[in-house]
Amino acid sequence: MQDDCADERHSTSGTTAAGDAGSIARAVAVLDTLGAADTALGVSEIARRCGLPKSSVQRMLKALHAAKLLERDGTRYRLGLKLFELGQHVPRQRDLREAARPFMADLQEATGHSVHFAVLDGDCVVYLEVLHSPNSPPLPTRMGGRWPAHGTGIGKAILAFSDQAVLEHILATGLPRLSERTIVEPGRFAAELTRIRERGVAYDLEESRAGVACVASPVFGLGGQVVAGISVSGWHTRINLDHSAAAVRTAALSLSRYLSMRSG
Repeated sequence: MQDDCADERHSTSGTTAAGDAGSIARAVAVLDTLGAADTALGVSEIARRCGLPKSSVQRMLKALHAAKLLERDGTRYRLGLKLFELGQHVPRQRDLREAARPFMADLQEATGHSVHFAVLDGDCVVYLEVLHSPNSPPLPTRMGGRWPAHGTGIGKAILAFSDQAVLEHILATGLPRLSERTIVEPGRFAAELTRIRERGVAYDLEESRAGVACVASPVFGLGGQVVAGISVSGWHTRINLDHSAAAVRTAALSLSRYLSMRSG
């Protein structure tokens, strides 16, 4: 009898755990959907984009709103300030971002272009800080935003110095085309990463967006492990690639040296 009771408790616990995991996954889907939206969304639209029943989404929205993770705008929802507050306490983001800011400011002053600082997360880069320049194209990048790593200079700079397993994952998930110039062939992409390792600089020549050019370099931390990337972006007809490459390389090396000394 005791064994039967133990089995029943185990079964019930397993069912509860699975239900909790499912609820968390749905909540993340809702948050991701709102994070990718430019405006507040209604229940029906969120349900459609998430591929979830409207009734489930409605319950989830109420719970997230009660937890202050979402804000309401009439019948529509958007991400809440609580998420921003929590994000500021993520150690890797906070420490790297604070360390990078002065180097980014110097880089923007030296080039006059927009400056980006990002880390790799899966097959995307996540921007920890962005300094926009009025002389540069209006890019969709923003702090906390994501972009496919293979189609960006900053992503390629990081990937070139990442572990082989990371590159294999990127190639296995595919290289979707972001523009007419995106490198989507695995062989060409691998050769491009080899060139980046040789010169220490990566270029995005209208690969992520038509009319935009980017120059990026990897940033290394303790032990010589790549931890981030830094870049400048501008109109491809206006950016001086040689000057920008030298400035970006200098900023990346200086920041890497600072991070290594601080961690040592």
